[in-house]
Amino acid sequence: ARYVVHVRSPRVHSDAFAYMANLANFAEWDPGVENVEQVQGDGPGLDAAFDVTVKGIGRALTLRYQTTHYDPPTTIVARAQSRLLTSLDTITVRDDGAGSVVTYDAELTLNGPLGLADPLLGIGFKRIGDRAAEGLIIALDGERVADPAP
Repeated sequence: ARYVVHVRSPRVHSDAFAYMANLANFAEWDPGVENVEQVQGDGPGLDAAFDVTVKGIGRALTLRYQTTHYDPPTTIVARAQSRLLTSLDTITVRDDGAGSVVTYDAELTLNGPLGLADPLLGIGFKRIGDRAAEGLIIALDGERVADPAP
């Protein structure tokens, strides 16, 4: 299951990147996130890890997101893996002259034999992604754009 959104924001790209790279901000814009706690490092960076508690079916699920790629002010990749699923989130930010364009690319994969249900996961993941995208648009004071090209 994959969800990609592009948001044009009036924020300069360095400010937009700083906001997005701090995964603690997930709780501000993603209504599916109940809580975020940084458990390793001090702010964003390659040494950063965050426990992200998401609303689940029946109970909350905490995923530990480890930063696997950090290239300010353009790219951050964070990965979480549990027994049931793997989440890979790639955030890119680029200057567009009047502000920035933030691309949030989230990929969710069920692990092991559960992987057979990945096509079904995509249906629910789109709804979750749409709600998160709306929150991100508000947080960045932006607008969704179909094509991130300038």
